[in-house]
Amino acid sequence: QVQLQESGPGLVKPSQTLSLTCTISDDSITANSGYWSWLRQSPGKRILWIGYVHPNGNTYYNPSLTFRGRTSISRDTSKNHFTLQLTSVNPEDTAVYYCAKLDRNPIAVNAKGDYGSWGQGTQVTVSS
Repeated sequence: QVQLQESGPGLVKPSQTLSLTCTISDDSITANSGYWSWLRQSPGKRILWIGYVHPNGNTYYNPSLTFRGRTSISRDTSKNHFTLQLTSVNPEDTAVYYCAKLDRNPIAVNAKGDYGSWGQGTQVTVSS
């Protein structure tokens, strides 16, 4: 079964860029199935999808004002990982960030663990 592990800084200053990496084991990011996704959950809020890499290699992002075009997801097939960059972070971006391989569009997710395999999550705090 695929395993995913998030890595990145636990603390980011406001206005900086957050970069997270999801390392994949026992599967390939070039596989012909699966939505390689980033999601997050802030304290007291429901889980929110950020974006994903489609099996065709294209990337798709949550268009909500929460992210306002600040997100970028890329994949490195040689390292078998994919990354999230979130620019101009602010304290509202404080959350546990998850990467996941889902069997459907992450917009369908209601809770951690839905529809596929998830990493354990990594806490990111935005604070000066």
